[in-house]
Amino acid sequence: MAAKDVDSPKKYRVVILGAGIAGLSAAKHFVKNNMMDFLLLEAKDIIGGRICSVERENMKFEIGANWIHGVLGNPLYEIAIAHGLVDIISTSKPHKVVAATEDGKQVPFSVLQEIYGAYMCFLHRCEEYFLCQYLPPDGIHSVGEHINLEIELYLNRISDSSQRKVRRLLFQCLLKRETCISGCDSMNDIDLLELGSYTELQGGNIVLPSGYSSILGPVSQGIPKVSILLNHRVTEVRWHGMDYYDKSDSTSINESGNESDDSGKTVVNISESKSKASTSNTLNVPGTIDPNESGVEIFCENGKTFKADSAICALPLGVLKDNISKMFVPPLPDYKVESVEHLLFGTVDKIFLGYDRPFLNADVSEVLLLWENDCDSTKTAQDDLSDSWYKKIYSFSKVNETLLLGWVSGKEAMYMETLPDDVIADTCTKVLRKFLNDPYVPKPKFIFCTRWHSDRDIRGSYTAIAVGSSQVDIECVAQPLYSKRNANEPVLLFAGEHTHNNFYSTVHGAYLSGRMAAQQILEADRESEIVLECDSTSDLSSWIRGISLEEG
Repeated sequence: MAAKDVDSPKKYRVVILGAGIAGLSAAKHFVKNNMMDFLLLEAKDIIGGRICSVERENMKFEIGANWIHGVLGNPLYEIAIAHGLVDIISTSKPHKVVAATEDGKQVPFSVLQEIYGAYMCFLHRCEEYFLCQYLPPDGIHSVGEHINLEIELYLNRISDSSQRKVRRLLFQCLLKRETCISGCDSMNDIDLLELGSYTELQGGNIVLPSGYSSILGPVSQGIPKVSILLNHRVTEVRWHGMDYYDKSDSTSINESGNESDDSGKTVVNISESKSKASTSNTLNVPGTIDPNESGVEIFCENGKTFKADSAICALPLGVLKDNISKMFVPPLPDYKVESVEHLLFGTVDKIFLGYDRPFLNADVSEVLLLWENDCDSTKTAQDDLSDSWYKKIYSFSKVNETLLLGWVSGKEAMYMETLPDDVIADTCTKVLRKFLNDPYVPKPKFIFCTRWHSDRDIRGSYTAIAVGSSQVDIECVAQPLYSKRNANEPVLLFAGEHTHNNFYSTVHGAYLSGRMAAQQILEADRESEIVLECDSTSDLSSWIRGISLEEG
């Protein structure tokens, strides 16, 4: 018996899966409240998840998150201000955008302004369906369908065919841009009635001079290094308790996660799994449950095993989509699995092109690409995209004078990820020469392409609400699970940008979700006061508004 005790792994109060911003936020909240009995498991050899930077040729650039989206009530902005990461006296550089056709001709700026203004009006109308709760026209279910309907009505008022053509090309370019903002293949994928569910914080997009990845320093500050284990990819989560309640025995608990007159907790009936496990002679083999254990047991790819009372799953939605059927034992409730399947986790990639010398006009910061023969969004086979994938790149913009950035989304991005860098570099050079009408545009000195879909620990970029899904799906994914009806502490919690129903797809949404998951565990012990972090910011009123947004 003593030897068995020696061999048994330590049991933690909490194991956090994933050291992205949500997992780090949960760990930091535990530290703030002097709860140090936790462990953070990360599959990669670095923390940060989709916040990541690389260095090439003495240049540092962000391959993941780029901007702090909004100031008022944004906890990431508060942290950045408190740690001197924001240059509050800097003046923004002029952003001059030009739009060029395939023959190298520039569209008059007045036309670009006209179409951009009309497009934003169409987009805001789409948001109103959620905000005002009224129904769209019959047969219109997606944002893309609605905007294209508005575009046709707008263009039908223009009699000159050449004027109508160039405006149509601008609209198509802006729709491609929107796919990169929304994280989808086509705006026909985004549910019209849910577009307005995303809450945009006021204050615009903030760029940190030292890069977004600099926020990881203060976010991870205070978390003991021994509490973070890198290169620990989770392959299985066994979650269980001392006893289980049959849902049929209690009307107050239901698998849909809806609140009831009792606790509103989701308690999963796994009595059958428990019974099967109790007759098994291989209780230490992944996939079985030991009826004498409680809490969770985490298995990693490297052979390590960890036990805890509770686990916070802060893995990206893409990883859940790929592994949800085999990662959790017993299986998660059907409603949660279905919601994971309903939500969209699209791919958005960046193409960085580095040069020895600048060649774009010093006044130009971005070139919009107006393709006449647009990419066919109905193509699905990779071979069909070989001659058209690059037409999904809607623009090239300056990161600095010698570094350009192109964005590509959806199936075309996934196809690009299969290509060698030199092929992508040659293709982008041809595109720039065509649209700039300059055969002497140099080949890049280096190229760096993100491959978020190919990354087995990410499998995409960020969450969107697909046609047929809704905020309810986000709430279902976020719903904590309890193994006992009368348990104070959940056995399995979920965090990440895909679990915040107003700030999905954002870093601050992920950050708030991690903090909330940690707080739910801390609240099980009400003898100690829960401390919400303020990070010594002087803008206390803004911080308070951030807390109210979180709780709302």
